[in-house]
Amino acid sequence: MSKLLDGIHSPGDIKGLNVNQLNQLSKELREYLISVVSDTGGHLSSNLGVVELTLALHYCFQSPYDKLIWDVGHQTYIHKILTGRKEEIKTIRKYKGLSGFPKRSESKHDVFETGHSTTSLSAALGFAKSREILQENNYVVPIIGDGSMTGGMAFEAMNNASRLHANFIAILNDNQMSISKNVGGLSTYLDSIRTGTVYKEMKEEVEKTLIKIPKIGRDVVRVIRDVKSGIKQLLIPGMLFEELGFTYLGPIDGHNISALIRTLNQAKRMNEPVLIHVNTTKGKGFKPAEQNPTKFHSMKPFHIKNGKCKNKPCRESYSQVFGDKLVSMAKNNDRLVAISAAMPEGTGLSEFAKKFPNRFFDVGIAEQHAVTFAAGLASNGIKPVVALYSSFLQRAYDQIIHDVCMQKLPVVFAIDRAGLVGEDGETHQGVFDASFLNHIPSMTIVAPKNGQELEAMLEFAVAYDGPIAIRYPKGKASGMADHPQTPIAYGQCEWIRKGEHVALISIGTITETAVKVAERLDKQHIHCSVINARFIKPMDKQMVEDVAKAHNVVIIIEENVLTGGYGSRFLQHVSDLQLDTRVVNLGIEDAFIEHGTRAQQLELCRLDEKGLYEQIIPHVRGLKHQKNA
Repeated sequence: MSKLLDGIHSPGDIKGLNVNQLNQLSKELREYLISVVSDTGGHLSSNLGVVELTLALHYCFQSPYDKLIWDVGHQTYIHKILTGRKEEIKTIRKYKGLSGFPKRSESKHDVFETGHSTTSLSAALGFAKSREILQENNYVVPIIGDGSMTGGMAFEAMNNASRLHANFIAILNDNQMSISKNVGGLSTYLDSIRTGTVYKEMKEEVEKTLIKIPKIGRDVVRVIRDVKSGIKQLLIPGMLFEELGFTYLGPIDGHNISALIRTLNQAKRMNEPVLIHVNTTKGKGFKPAEQNPTKFHSMKPFHIKNGKCKNKPCRESYSQVFGDKLVSMAKNNDRLVAISAAMPEGTGLSEFAKKFPNRFFDVGIAEQHAVTFAAGLASNGIKPVVALYSSFLQRAYDQIIHDVCMQKLPVVFAIDRAGLVGEDGETHQGVFDASFLNHIPSMTIVAPKNGQELEAMLEFAVAYDGPIAIRYPKGKASGMADHPQTPIAYGQCEWIRKGEHVALISIGTITETAVKVAERLDKQHIHCSVINARFIKPMDKQMVEDVAKAHNVVIIIEENVLTGGYGSRFLQHVSDLQLDTRVVNLGIEDAFIEHGTRAQQLELCRLDEKGLYEQIIPHVRGLKHQKNA
């Protein structure tokens, strides 16, 4: 028996299907998606939740002429399958395979690239305004989740959208989740709409009455609409979206294709901004994902039978080391608090949240607010630790400068996923933070070489009276047991080994690789010093002078973009000292790094052991003696 899915190669192939066939196709899509992601890993629960919604969107609109703009983008797997990438989806998030997010170079149906939340409405407004300038007649449809609505950028766009009286149809996909469960007043507000029945029943009765009234003039229609609006105001206090200038439709069952198609077609007839509130279930159709949507938000390969990972998960990740240490410290420090932006699990703060619920603050997807909220806490004697992924910290750059560093407030930034992150690719690479923090006055930046040093640096940071950032990568925390730890002293590096020819200065966890490279160079009779920088800012100026004078060549190794990083400052200090030492900077070149495993990305950037060795050899071949011997 052939499957409907076998005949779907483009959105046009679903146009002739009836509702029963669309429901059957929904079932087949779920089965196919579960099968693929169980082998490849990837974002599962969010995609299972939008199967019917994605089908209805492609059924009602003409992509790519009509613009479907996905917020965050990790819920586009079904969209990719329906737009001719059914077989390629088996390569999702793999090196040289499909991206886990919309990618313009992949398909004409991916009209806008996105990997961070709250961007879709602003981008959609740009498309709508350009449509007006170009005198086109297409529909613009942003799809935004309720989790993304906690970000201020979404409301900035909605405020602006009320001025564009055109076919702008926003879809609010309400599954009560971002990655973790949604928090805050907006979530409570949406929940009141989701669960309220009085308005829905009254709305249906009003619509039935309106259908029976013949068209008797715009004035009467306007009065009827005003009455309908008044009913909304009475039964749902505030009617937030209508106050912002949107005609609100919903809530709609996001797994009822008939209702979705009917509502989308209704919205297409309105020449004004419309918001359709769609209720969906994250993980729909796969019981383990429905029961634990956070776990299945982004999964490694798993067994379909029970949902368990095929490979044993890494227990001693840097995130876990950070979280466990913070819990330990909080037991003896009642002023220590932790802040997350909708990612307590991802940043290792779940246990902290359980043990210290009154000192844990999940602010939702609102990194700007998280930073200034921390600044307020710090201003009044509390010690806040803000745990964010490196790529998300970028969103709060202004707040770091003006609200924290300018006031020299003692806020600790725990920068998770610093460096190359693997399968999430370009939008999530944490390779810019050392550069964009490096030039901010009063900011201190540290990077541990291993898990043990992360613990020591966290203790140092909490005791430090000023802004300080700790950057550490995704993945398993190394131990480097052969290299005993020396105490952390402000602005001072750590000498791991000494050699007379070359100095390798490494930043963070790449120090372990630097040691291996040094051991490899030893076999070539090229003896290396290895220095763990520890402090990206301030730089150990005495070390700079000692290293530059004592070695023929200094190699800087950092998992950050070269521009503005540690190596740039090192060169500046060498220049200031008027030394003629040759300095070679190795790091991330001026390019966005595509998705793949973290190991593949390190190899691509030549920051693995083999790549570093091959880059260093041309600079050190032939060195026989100490520079000033």
